Amino acid sequence: MTLAIMQPYFLPYIGYLQLMNTVDKFVFYDDVAFINRGWVNRNRMLVGGKEHLFTVPLQGASQNKTIREIALSSDPKWRGKLLKTVEQSYRKASHYEDVMPMLERIVNFEADNIADYIFHSFTELTAYLDITTALIPSSTIYENGHLKAQERILDICGQEGATHYINPIGGQELYDRQRFADAGVQLSFIQSKRVEYTQQAPEFVPWLSILDILMVNNVNDVRAMFGAFELV
Repeated sequence: MTLAIMQPYFLPYIGYLQLMNTVDKFVFYDDVAFINRGWVNRNRMLVGGKEHLFTVPLQGASQNKTIREIALSSDPKWRGKLLKTVEQSYRKASHYEDVMPMLERIVNFEADNIADYIFHSFTELTAYLDITTALIPSSTIYENGHLKAQERILDICGQEGATHYINPIGGQELYDRQRFADAGVQLSFIQSKRVEYTQQAPEFVPWLSILDILMVNNVNDVRAMFGAFELV
């Protein structure tokens, strides 16, 4: 069984979806420390043909709290503002009419914390993109918060019976292949290849939110992009 573990990211870049689509089970690492100015609650899209950072505002965000301990802003105005920005930016996109109803369900979803909010977004995205990977919030099952870093990952692999663990390429310095091998787990790293497509921009801007890709590509074309990676 193939497993991946990642912090929950809101409408992430395609590499995140490539990893999710490649494995049998995907664990949302939602009971680890929140990282300020990370990618949990923000990403990038195009506005007026230029890169634009959009954010899900939070309250009480702190690196001293876990992701699922952090609530969304209680001010409802940000939801309408975000949807309006997307509408103005992508209403002429070829798949706007297909994607916008899903995005409205994602943005308007009521949740007690950012982890549950993002988990719901992936139930919508995986249904739309026909991704069948099982999704598991780490806070709901493993009870191993006393373990740290690599040892916690290995414990989750053990509890799930995983034989192959795949991590983003940036984690190469964090994990020891021999330690995984000793535990009976193959360790691989996914290296996403740059995927280009027709954007609403004068020059191509790589690694934007999956939202940008969905607005201008049909589902079959997006799924074809899922294969643009290599395992090392």
